[in-house]
Amino acid sequence: MSDTDTPSGNPEKTNVNLRVTEALLEDIDATWRKEGYNNRSEFMREALRDAVRHPDLTRESWKEIAAVEHARRTGESESFSREEILGDDE
Repeated sequence: MSDTDTPSGNPEKTNVNLRVTEALLEDIDATWRKEGYNNRSEFMREALRDAVRHPDLTRESWKEIAAVEHARRTGESESFSREEILGDDE
C-alpha cells in the first residue's frame, strides 16, 4: 500500500513513539482491521502521509473521503454504467 517504499522494498524507517488514549487505540485497531490494512503501522503510516500531503483539508473533508473509501473497499458504493452517466443521448 505504501508508495514511499524503495524499489528494493527496504526503505529507511525510524520508529516513532506516540501516546494515545486507550479509547483512541481501540478505534484505530478496529478501523485498520475493518478497512483491510495488514497492521496498525501500515494504517498509521498512510494516515500520517495523507495528513502531511494534504494539510489544507478540513476534518469534514477527511471524514467524507474516509466514507467514500470505506464504501469502495466494502463494496457498498453504487456503481454506474457508462450509459447511465452519459445518459441516453449517446
